[in-house]
Amino acid sequence: MNLRFLAALAVFALPALSWAGDTSALRPPKNAPVAIVAFEDLQCPDCADAEALLEEASTKYKIPLVRRDFPLPSHNWSFDAHVIARYFDSKSLELGEQFRRWVYANQSSIKRENLIGMASRFADQHGVELPENYDRDHKLEKLVKDDFAFGQQIGVLHTPTIYVVSSSQRGAPFVETLDRDKLFAMIEQMQAAEKR
Repeated sequence: MNLRFLAALAVFALPALSWAGDTSALRPPKNAPVAIVAFEDLQCPDCADAEALLEEASTKYKIPLVRRDFPLPSHNWSFDAHVIARYFDSKSLELGEQFRRWVYANQSSIKRENLIGMASRFADQHGVELPENYDRDHKLEKLVKDDFAFGQQIGVLHTPTIYVVSSSQRGAPFVETLDRDKLFAMIEQMQAAEKR
C-alpha cells in the first residue's frame, strides 16, 4: 500500500475513532440527578463566550456545573492557567470558580508572559498567596492531565464540549450540546426523564 494513502487514512480515521469513545463514565456528582459537564480550555474564546450561559443554566435549574480541564496544546498559556485554577480550588472550590470566571473575563489581556503576575494580583485581591512553587509536587498538573486524558478517552475533540448528564441508565445517559441555544431544552428534557 502507498504510505501517503495510509497516512491520509490515519488522519481521517483517528478523529472518527476518538468520537466513538466510551462516555459511560460521564455522570453527575452524587445526589444530583442531572448535571452539566463542560470540557473547557481557559484560553478558548468560545469557552469564554459560553461561560455566562453555563452559569445561568446551572443557577436556573439548580444543577451542578462540573468543569473538566481540556487545555488545547495550541494555546500557549492555557495549561498553566488550569494548574493555577486547581491551586485556587485547593484553597476553596469557590475561589477556583472565581478564578476561572476571572480568566474568561480577562482572557484578551492575558499572555504567557503575564499570566503569573495577573494570577498573583487575583490572589492578592482575594486575600490568598500564589507561591512561586504553587505545584511543587506536580499533583495539580496531574489532575489537569488526567482530565485531558479522560476527555480524549470519551472522544472530546474541541472546546467547549458540553454534556448534559443524568444518573439514569434509561436511554442515552448524556447529550452533547453542540448548539448552546438548545441547552436549556436539553436540561428540561433530562430532568423530566429523571422524574419518570
